[in-house]
Amino acid sequence: MASYYVPSVVSSNAATPMANLASPPYPPSKTLVIPKGFIGLRAGRTFSARSPRLASAPRSSSRGFTVKASSENDLPLVGNKAPHFEAEAVFDQEFINVKLSDYIGKKYVILFFYPLDFTFVCPTEITAFSDRYSDFEKLNTEILGVSVDSVFSHLAWVQTDRKSGGLGDLKYPLISDVTKSISKSYRVLIPDQGIALRGLFIIDKEGVIQHSTINNLAIGRSVDETLRTLQALQYVQENPDEVCPAGWKPGEKSMKPDPKLSKEYFAAI
Repeated sequence: MASYYVPSVVSSNAATPMANLASPPYPPSKTLVIPKGFIGLRAGRTFSARSPRLASAPRSSSRGFTVKASSENDLPLVGNKAPHFEAEAVFDQEFINVKLSDYIGKKYVILFFYPLDFTFVCPTEITAFSDRYSDFEKLNTEILGVSVDSVFSHLAWVQTDRKSGGLGDLKYPLISDVTKSISKSYRVLIPDQGIALRGLFIIDKEGVIQHSTINNLAIGRSVDETLRTLQALQYVQENPDEVCPAGWKPGEKSMKPDPKLSKEYFAAI
């Protein structure tokens, strides 16, 4: 395993031809461990958010169980507004423009980053999310994939058959982050390699990041766990006086965040 030093970066509201982001400060300096075995082998219409009706979630009246960071300048991404971006993408074998703001107030968003096109673990994740797209669509959720590759590389990969390591047609856009500004703002960029870790973010309808996971390069993610977490998020937003215990799934018993009332849950398990 090789260690890479990641310097602190101060973000700014920079406008580029490919992306326009409002980024919170970059986190403190850290050392990331990168697998030596990871080698990247590299070989318009506007996308509008579909917006089926979903009732607005009521505000929580519980004490301390809905975490919201105090300002966008705080370090945690979870609990803060998601950094805005606007960038080119490939969808339905066409070049399109994607704005995060198109979804605010309308849909939930699963935003996931992957290192590079034409690699190994990446196509297994990307196609898995596409194959389960209808499950997320039923929950009023859009999926967006992001890498530092160009839209031309994305298009070539989509046009490559799955049996040959390609993606085939996908049911959601693949965004191009060639400027690396989106990866920086979501704090998943590895500066020394110029690629992103496997970061995944669930953004609610108000544009707030409610969940994030970041895997190292060699570890693929679970679509099932992403879907379960999304279902739990929507449940507690619709039932603000309840919380979801470990491994909760729809239909299972939730918990009251109260010293006395929580005993009902513990007594039932």
